[in-house]
Amino acid sequence: MPSRLLVQRPSPTTVSFTVSNAPSRSNSPAKILFGFQVLLRTVLFLCVVVIALARLRHFSFEAEGGFISWPAIWASPLGSHICQLVDAYNPFVVAVMSTLVIYGVFRRNYTEESLLVIRGFGIQTSTSSSTYLSSAVTRFIPTTQIQDIVIHEAFKGFEVRFYLAVIVEGEPDVLVVFPHLLPKREILEEVWRGSRRCLYDAKS
Repeated sequence: MPSRLLVQRPSPTTVSFTVSNAPSRSNSPAKILFGFQVLLRTVLFLCVVVIALARLRHFSFEAEGGFISWPAIWASPLGSHICQLVDAYNPFVVAVMSTLVIYGVFRRNYTEESLLVIRGFGIQTSTSSSTYLSSAVTRFIPTTQIQDIVIHEAFKGFEVRFYLAVIVEGEPDVLVVFPHLLPKREILEEVWRGSRRCLYDAKS
């Protein structure tokens, strides 16, 4: 999926550049597909929960006056069928399959990376995690440690790729911005000009 750039300027001294390969949801078919994916993830998650409750039904504790009567649910035709289906498989296999389904439900199917530039303070890079259960990986570099922001080129396989890098004082290696997506040169040039203008140009 091609990467797209989103630029936000909440104030004259702050600018945010976000690069994402998330599918576009600008038209109706894309919105319907997104809604179907959310519904499918919800159904799969509920199925895993029901399977887990059925597997642990012998250890369940029913509080007096509870709203849900689990013995009655498991004794119903549908509940009995689910229990028979769950008991027919090895508990280890059920646990492994449930874990894989849960991972698939909460897995993020896109990558989002951002660069936040604040004049007088520094820059912050951020990379989204692979799942919705963990937070993004961020790093902040104060202005006093930023020596320069440059665009380099390197070989990736048999092709030449451009990347945006921050030269940090006291570090032997540069900090690569958007390291996973590596957007096109046009996007990098726009981010490079905007970030330098925000950091160093007092009239911007």
